[in-house]
Amino acid sequence: MKNRLAVAALVLVAIAIAATFFAPAPLATTVRWVAILAVTTWAASQGSLTAWILVGLLAGVELGHDAPAFAAHLQFLGTIFLRLIKVIIAPLIFGTLVVGIAGHPDLKKVGRLGVKSLVYFLAVSIVALVIGWLSITISRAGEGVHLPPAAATEPLNASPHTATQIITDIFPENIAKSVAEGQILQVVVFSILFAIALILVPEPKRRPMLNFAESLSETMFKFTNIVMWAAPVGVFGAVAYTVGHLGMGVLLPLLKLLATMYASLVVFIGCVLLPIALALRVPMRKFVAAITEPVTLAFATASSEAALPSAMEEMEAYGVSRETVAFVFPTGYSFNLAGSSLYQSIALVFIIQAAGMRLSFSQQVVMLLTLFVSSKGTAGVARASLVIVLAVAGSFHLPMEPIFLLFGIDQLMDMGRTAVNVLGNCLACVVIARWEGELPGTAPPPESCPALEPRVSSGNEAASRREA
Repeated sequence: MKNRLAVAALVLVAIAIAATFFAPAPLATTVRWVAILAVTTWAASQGSLTAWILVGLLAGVELGHDAPAFAAHLQFLGTIFLRLIKVIIAPLIFGTLVVGIAGHPDLKKVGRLGVKSLVYFLAVSIVALVIGWLSITISRAGEGVHLPPAAATEPLNASPHTATQIITDIFPENIAKSVAEGQILQVVVFSILFAIALILVPEPKRRPMLNFAESLSETMFKFTNIVMWAAPVGVFGAVAYTVGHLGMGVLLPLLKLLATMYASLVVFIGCVLLPIALALRVPMRKFVAAITEPVTLAFATASSEAALPSAMEEMEAYGVSRETVAFVFPTGYSFNLAGSSLYQSIALVFIIQAAGMRLSFSQQVVMLLTLFVSSKGTAGVARASLVIVLAVAGSFHLPMEPIFLLFGIDQLMDMGRTAVNVLGNCLACVVIARWEGELPGTAPPPESCPALEPRVSSGNEAASRREA
């Protein structure tokens, strides 16, 4: 039944597109609304947030095109959704960073493994961030979006003019003030220092605060999931308003943006991950065979958590010790999200370009630094990358209109960045194991490995803990 609805909706969309170019305007409009109704019926059968966001996007585009005067009054729907997202940011970042840093006693016990892992994670993430920034700077995909004058000329508070002031403004003088003003980088610095201080507290006194941070982060994950169900309505109102003001041409740069991201992901894999694997003499054929299933699963579901059990199992079967897998994967899911880092830098610069802003190099560096530190620890959040981009854009007073365009194609972009996240963490396992000298020349095949069943359970338990 669902497949039939999908096929019917697809056929009607194709007819609507053809009618737009070849049929009279009144008939074309009617056919497009019928197609949107068919997509809505399909979305109801799916029960998927992504499907409903697609409905909101299509209906918003059509309403903005057909009734621009009425669509101009719907901006408040997007504004309400943005407010709900913004209220999540500070407690979410605080909880996840405190748990990510203070909740890993292995960083002290294992020492060498922890230092090597973090250095590798941070280096790869920085390179991914830079590749994304270069890609969007070269393609200039956002320049085709022309925002209304009021949005395009909104004042920018991206960075001070002197290096001294840049460094000074990183540190908070009042955490409540930082939260109220949306100074995300200051919230991050406070959270990191708080977590380091918590590590130094004796275990009996540290545990209650760590439990609080864990409960806070899990609660904010659920809060985010609830708020995200308002995304279709927010996208509908914001896109209707945007198209009503700017016309249908505002959607064309999205195809260029999508091509920019996938091209940059290919460059990152070919110029960063592949050379790392070759430099450490990783057997490529064997490694590709091991990662095929988890990476494919991650791409199809756009969920790193869905691929976690399979990835952990395959890496242990590959020959990486269970201790290394158990340390690298959870830490990597917080600190080694190269695909997400690349996407975030592309999305942020897309917003800047759409606003017609010209930023200095130091301003862009501050923005990328804020993205870099703000994104750590939020892998379990639905649409985590968009939440972080929105938070950073808000803290620098960038216009919000382009963000709703990103929502429309987020699923397509999420598939690619999630697959790269899983690929990067699988390679990180092998790299750390190689550095530790624990990789044997040949790993036993999965069917002959006596510990296979425990490994599957361990992976499933890890996924359950992250999804709880």
